[in-house]
Parts: sequence; structure tokens; C-alpha cells
Amino acid sequence: MTEVAAEYHAGQTVVAGMKPHPWRQALYDELHSRPSPVIRSACKVLHFSLLLPQSEDVLTPLTRLCSLFDLPRPANASCLYQDFGPFELRFERHSEFANFTFIFPAEIPVMLDGLALLPRGWLASLPGELVAATQLVFVQEEPDRNQWQEWFEGQRVAGASVAEQKARVWTAFKLHSDGFGRMLVHNQGLSAYQSGRLVQRLLELETYRLMSLLALPMARKIGQDLRQIEDKLAALNQKISDIGQDADERALLHEVSELAADVEHRRSATNFRFSAAVAYHDLVNDRLNQIREEPLEGMQSLREFLQRRLTPGIKTVRAVRIRLEGISSRIAHTASLLQTRVDLSIQEQNQHLLSSMNRRSQLQLRLQQTVEGLSVAAISYYLVGLLNYIFKAMNQVGLNVDASIASGIAAPLVAAMAYFGIYRLKARITRRLG
Repeated sequence: MTEVAAEYHAGQTVVAGMKPHPWRQALYDELHSRPSPVIRSACKVLHFSLLLPQSEDVLTPLTRLCSLFDLPRPANASCLYQDFGPFELRFERHSEFANFTFIFPAEIPVMLDGLALLPRGWLASLPGELVAATQLVFVQEEPDRNQWQEWFEGQRVAGASVAEQKARVWTAFKLHSDGFGRMLVHNQGLSAYQSGRLVQRLLELETYRLMSLLALPMARKIGQDLRQIEDKLAALNQKISDIGQDADERALLHEVSELAADVEHRRSATNFRFSAAVAYHDLVNDRLNQIREEPLEGMQSLREFLQRRLTPGIKTVRAVRIRLEGISSRIAHTASLLQTRVDLSIQEQNQHLLSSMNRRSQLQLRLQQTVEGLSVAAISYYLVGLLNYIFKAMNQVGLNVDASIASGIAAPLVAAMAYFGIYRLKARITRRLG
């Protein structure tokens, strides 16, 4: 059992003596993680989203903030929902970013005055890089056109009636003079829980749309580089099609391998960001469905604006991703084709080598046969010479043997015996080697 599983297992209540699954409590808690805030009246919200590496420590600044307000330190660094009195803080750590949401009462005269309630420099001490900074005003009385035009500094605004016409939302989806994005929500009959859910979904909508667009600059840069890679691949394919007998196919294979390594490096560097962009875009569409918006007369709706502006960017990311995958596949096909040509060239060289070895073996066989014949002749010559000495000795002892005639008669017999002796010796050696 893992350490985390043991922690969940230790906090479980045993039912009728049965052994609970180590993740049982976690499965129940998962559906209640990151609950929506409860908003009972008009309020002002400041929301920050920070891109955080996994190694960044956010528990230390959260602990310092709690200690300054004489509150217990946070139990973990994944979430914190705490009422600090003058404001409420909602902190949530996600896979690659963290959200800090401050909910202030409506009595604060200016939105950014709420930050004066925080320790000086506390926000600047937070780790990571700021992606989203949003001011959201939640009002009970309907603002007139001049009020929300002033709030949005004269920028073109998109808006919609949401939550089955129980609220209205306006936003410009742009940064204002203070570096924040802005949203205005008019409550027309939402309960405290419904208000909290709507605010949470709107802030998530703003966060996820920006997180999805993190991949767009990378996609544009990669898209420009892919044109050069495609040109290189086309030139390599042309060289392969025009390859001659004296061409160095291994050099071409080396070029293709370098191109493949370059493309695989780009795939590895962009795969997570491109996949995350698609996932965040799906979450944007999910939040748009959840707020159940209906268009306001004479105003562009949130969905219409995001479909016209955000969706093309995500399509660019998807197109570059598909293009990158296609180039990788084409390079792999080119490398396979060139490797086949190299293998065929090697096989042809091996065939020529085998043919040369075969001719050399035949020459060696003929030479061996010639040597065998000379060996028979030499052995026969020496044996007949020995017999000649014997025949002369016999003649000296009175046996009356003509050495010349006897040597001539013995020569064919000696030659035959030498031939068959060498043949049998050769056959015996062949059997042992075989």
C-alpha cells in the first residue's frame, strides 16, 4: 500500500467489520473537491492564475499569510478555502497552474483597495508566472449602460443572459489600464449557492481560455519552421529518386536521421502543450454549456465571441500538431525506403563478394587437385626410387633381378597405391570436418 493510500485508509470508518478499499474515502471525497463559494450578497472578486512548475512551493507563502491573521496553517498545498475576516481566500493547485481567488465585500470603494488588506509584497512573493488576472464585480442592482461602459473603459463588450435568465454577464475579454481583465455580473434571482457556482464557472472560463492559448505562439513558431523541414524532406526525396550507382546512400540516410531527430525533438517539446490546449478548450466549451447563456439584444454573446476568436487559434494548434505528426510519419517512411535501398545495396555487394569467393574457391579446388596430382607423382617417384635401391640390392645378393625392369613394373602399382592412399586420407578428413 502506498503512503497516500495508507493515509486515506487510516481515516476510513470500518463498515460491519469489512475491509475497505484503500481508495474508498478518496473516491467519495473526489466528487466534493473544489466546492463553489457561497455568495449571499454583492461582492468584489480578484482572481489570479499562476503557471507553476511542479517543484514550486506555494505552501510557505500560504502558511505565512495564515500566521499573520492568527489562523491555522493549511493542511496541504493543493487547496485552501479560508475566511480571513476582511476577505475570503480560495486557493486551488492544479496540474500546472494555481488559482488565487480573493472575495471582498461590496463596501470596498475601489476594487484594488482590497489588496491593501494583504501583507505588503505578499502577492509579489508568490511563485510562478501570472497568466490570468481578473476583476469580477457581483451586483444586485442592474447597472446602467454608462456604468458598465465606464467599468470597461469604453472597450467593446460581449454579454449574455445566463443561468436561465437569472443573471447577466458582461466582459471585454481584454486587459484594461490596470493590467486586469474585467467581468460584471448582475444577479437577477440567483441563490447564494447558484451565485457561487456562476462566479466560479466564469472565472474558470477566463482561466481556461488563456491556458488554452498558451500553445498558440508555440504553434505559430513551429508552423514557420515546419515549412523549412518540409522543403528539406522534399529535397531529400528528390535526391533519393535521382540516386545513382555511385551515390553514397549512407550519407543520405544520415541526413534523414538528423531530420527525424529534429522533428522528434519538436514533437517532444510541444506534445504536452498542444494536448493541454485541446483539453483546456474542451473545458471552455464545457463551462459555456454550464452557464446556459442566452444572447442579449444588440450584443455579441460570450459563446459567439469565443467561437470567432478562440476557436481559430485552437484549430491552428491542432493543424500544426497534425502537420507535425504527418511530417514525422513521412520522414519515417523516407528513412525506411532509404534503409531498404541501403540493405539492397549491401545485399548486392554481398552477392558480388560471394560470387568472388565462389570463383576463388573453384580456383583453390583446381589448385588443390593439381597439388594432389603432383603429390601422387612425387610420392610415386620417391617410392619407385626406394624400390630401385631394393631391386639393385637383390641383384647384388644373386637373386638376378633387373632393377630397371622391376622399377618399371612397380611404378604403375606404386602410383595407384599413392593415389588411393591420398584419396582415403582426404575422405577421412572431410568426414571429420563435416
